[in-house]
Amino acid sequence: MRVLAPPLEPRRARRHRGTNVRETFDVQAIAHPMNASVWLQSWDAQGIHRTGTEGDTAGADWLAREAASMGAKVSIETFSLSRIDPVSCWLETKDGRIEGIPVFDSSPTGPEGIAGHIGVMPLSPQAVYTPDYRAMRHASDTAALVIVCQGTEPGLGLLNAEQFRTPHGCPAIHVAVAPDAEPLRVISNYRRTEAAARNVVVTIPGRARARPPVVVMTPRSSWWQSTSERGGGLVCWLETLRSLIETPPSCDVVMTANSGHELGHLGLDAFLERRSGWDHPGGAIWVHYGANIGARGGKLSIQSADGPLREAMRLALTEAGQPPDTVAPETLVPSGETRDIHRMGGRYVTLVGSNPLFHLPQDRWPRAVDLPAIERAAAGAAAMVRALTR
Repeated sequence: MRVLAPPLEPRRARRHRGTNVRETFDVQAIAHPMNASVWLQSWDAQGIHRTGTEGDTAGADWLAREAASMGAKVSIETFSLSRIDPVSCWLETKDGRIEGIPVFDSSPTGPEGIAGHIGVMPLSPQAVYTPDYRAMRHASDTAALVIVCQGTEPGLGLLNAEQFRTPHGCPAIHVAVAPDAEPLRVISNYRRTEAAARNVVVTIPGRARARPPVVVMTPRSSWWQSTSERGGGLVCWLETLRSLIETPPSCDVVMTANSGHELGHLGLDAFLERRSGWDHPGGAIWVHYGANIGARGGKLSIQSADGPLREAMRLALTEAGQPPDTVAPETLVPSGETRDIHRMGGRYVTLVGSNPLFHLPQDRWPRAVDLPAIERAAAGAAAMVRALTR
């Protein structure tokens, strides 16, 4: 299939078999002055966006205001969680303490800590998705586990808590540097606080109500500020919303920006509890703006088990001047929110990138962000969604 340049005049578009996505795209946003820089700076200034914290609430309030300013009718859907608030957390050796942060789906030790055989393992944030990770957490000869965070720079590159609601394995903590001496004791003392987190949801009704809805989703929470990790997806989400308000869709479109990402996708679970069956075949078509879109030094990838959706996104990004660096094979199981949709057989297409500062506190404006890349990706993604919803 050849790549077509953006049409200068309206013309008849040929549809892909099995989907409503057209083969040509009017990339309106290329000439549209985006607010991406303002949005990203606002996001960065809100503080840490961990689920159920003040920064997370600030992010929800800000995004709701931005959406409302475009003319959208915004709903806030809340869900509850038992938030972890660290009290004391460190590794003790004969040389002193190394401060850390709990692994959020492991059990606490209490203030006295725990001694015995303490495992020390260097791991990157991606390790949580590997087959060996769970076995390591459950090693029978380990009283506690110390994860030495690995990244392109030193720092607390935390691992996502995939089983936040059901803590498992031995007590575990993250540290930024490996100990020089033998570990003697691990303290992972935290308290639980009942809290609420928010999904920001916009519903745009279409004329063809019999068609399956299109869901445009992006995660909205993270371990730190995470400006390039989350910011690119939020710019894509807002630019898509602007485009759909200017060009109303034929089918229903539901746009959701979810909290709970780093805690096993709690926000997506809450969203689906209200919309049973949407993750199944025929339930909805999902467009997912995942992590690290436009991260400086990163690579952009398209992931989908649906060939026409994957190709449509590739064409739209290419016409916007931001072709993907890779297109994943249909058999790939994604690691983000669309993982569960993939496993249920639902239809989705995901944009996701790599990031040298992934999950690190150093992921901040402006250093971590490739602003032109974000703007081009947002333009292409918005054009793809417009075509999908006609």
